[in-house]
Amino acid sequence: MILSASRRTDLPAFYMEWFWNRLREGYALVRGPYRPHALSRVPLEPGTLDGVVFWSKNPAPLLDGPGRAALDLLEEWGVPYYLQFTLTPYGPDLEPGLPPKTDLLRLFRQLSEQWGPGRLVWRYDPVIVNEAYTVGFHRERFVQMAEELAGAADECVFSFLDLYPKAKARSAGQADQPVTPAEQRELAAAFSQAAGQAGLVLRSCCEEMDRAGTGILPGACIDPQRLGRLGGFSLKGKKDPGQRPGCGCAESVDIGGYETCTHDCLYCYATASPAAAARNRARHDPRSPLLTGWPGPEDRVVPRRAASCREAQLRLFD
Repeated sequence: MILSASRRTDLPAFYMEWFWNRLREGYALVRGPYRPHALSRVPLEPGTLDGVVFWSKNPAPLLDGPGRAALDLLEEWGVPYYLQFTLTPYGPDLEPGLPPKTDLLRLFRQLSEQWGPGRLVWRYDPVIVNEAYTVGFHRERFVQMAEELAGAADECVFSFLDLYPKAKARSAGQADQPVTPAEQRELAAAFSQAAGQAGLVLRSCCEEMDRAGTGILPGACIDPQRLGRLGGFSLKGKKDPGQRPGCGCAESVDIGGYETCTHDCLYCYATASPAAAARNRARHDPRSPLLTGWPGPEDRVVPRRAASCREAQLRLFD
């Protein structure tokens, strides 16, 4: 089983003590997004976990404290992990809850020095084009950021803004227009050239574009091949049927929850209401098996079927 932590919230930024406790107790309870009283009991054990994919915009808690302790435990179990680190050029007008980008670039390099570049994927996502963030702006900033992250990562993933209705409604006109096909082609070509010069493999995430001649590969953010390289084994992961068309991700289990991230990014699909996210985060108790709150008498726990997908070991020498 591959664990996603998490597409639904920034678990590394806000909930690493909870995650560490969940690993030590061997399971987590996940409330169903559409059936809130159905709690899935997800096993978190060394014989079942094949790898963990973290997603974050501010993963500083992974450096020490419970975050570092959780990674140490995964390493002790022989469970590989890597981080999808979203690092965009936007300011607090779109991403009000994040530190300055100079600090995040420094953090990215610091993590790479500790972990190695194979454990970090740079996400330039989503690409938003408006009056402040023009095509020219993206061309310039992508080159600058690629140069700064050269050697600190081996891959970059990008995607263009998807107009999720809830995000569009709260974007205040700043993230509610599609990127035109002509703009997409221009930016894809510019990104491809800059990524190549920086030694980065460039992938597009869920984009229906003509990649012929661009050097851009289809994205697979939950990547069993990367986990296999890190862990020294092979994974027979199946394509995730629950994701959007064009998604190349392998099947995984997500233990996050919607409306729990308080970065307050205007374009976010996982948080429709910053007020609701703040309330839910206030209900968080790192001792609970649930991300927010505790199980109640009306809740029903259903064991989640999970098994390892590892094949024969590839590593001959440590």
